[in-house]
Amino acid sequence: MKAEIVLKAGREERFTEERCFIAEMWNDSRDPEVSIALARVQAGETTEPHRLAVDERYVILSGRGMVEVEGLDPAPVGPGDIVLIPAGKTQRIANRGKEDLVFFCICTPRFEPGHYRS
Repeated sequence: MKAEIVLKAGREERFTEERCFIAEMWNDSRDPEVSIALARVQAGETTEPHRLAVDERYVILSGRGMVEVEGLDPAPVGPGDIVLIPAGKTQRIANRGKEDLVFFCICTPRFEPGHYRS
């Protein structure tokens, strides 16, 4: 990897079938080891159960929620919490607060659309 500064321009947020907004912050074939997305779940919403074929981490930035990961008891999450989700495990997150729930989704190796299963 070479040194580079990646400017925000062109990273538009989109609403997904999963019922959350996603902005791809970093997802580049030149860096196959990792991708970073910013997710936003509106108050009162719960994402659709899904699984990925890659390991994922949620880094909660703001808001409050309840996360469910296959094999774990549902758990409340808030700013500063990190959720580790192994590849193939079903997951979903619910916004239980009054403001948007915002978190980074960090995937290793990098996320590609074929990795998603609803």
